[in-house]
Amino acid sequence: MTETIAGIAVPGTALAREATELVREAAGPLLFDHSRRVFLFGSLKGMRRGLSLDPELLYVGAMFHDLGLTERYRRTDQRFEVDGADLARDFLLEHGRSEAEARAVWLSIALHTTPGIPEHLEPEIALVTAGVETDVLGLGLDEITAGQIAAVTGAHHRPDFKQRILRAFTDGMKDRPDTTFGTMNDDVLAHFVPGFTREDFVDIILNSAWPE
Repeated sequence: MTETIAGIAVPGTALAREATELVREAAGPLLFDHSRRVFLFGSLKGMRRGLSLDPELLYVGAMFHDLGLTERYRRTDQRFEVDGADLARDFLLEHGRSEAEARAVWLSIALHTTPGIPEHLEPEIALVTAGVETDVLGLGLDEITAGQIAAVTGAHHRPDFKQRILRAFTDGMKDRPDTTFGTMNDDVLAHFVPGFTREDFVDIILNSAWPE
């Protein structure tokens, strides 16, 4: 039986079911519910904008987008977004999706904290970011009805979400502070990690090895 939330059908394919279980086991309730809301909010915005998309690809992008914050999958040598993007790409290729499809999902995850770019790319890429911006930042809530919001949050609750997601961001990035340079992620570490010092782009230019 197809699961439908706020009028959005959650993909019920074998691939989607496996993605669901992988994220449920690795991420715990906070990130699992957040990722499902990202799919649902992204889908609602796509519907409102009249976009044609592959629900299965959007689902994998949404579900995997924060796996790089989890203890099981996070690394310390690259941005957390790339951790999840790499996992999603490999997962899709192992399940027979094309290189182009896997690349699109890779980009949807790798770029989801890089505003100003995803909305100009394929719908599956744009809508992962749109879903994240809705759930984390509250952007574009006016594109979603009160009834739709109630249905999504009724299925996937948000108890103390603002503070809990900030803790998850901090825990997922504090051991790789250098990877946050040039991103909004260094805002999190500046707030919550004692002794963290942001790299300054202007200082890097002025103090570079160039003599002039």
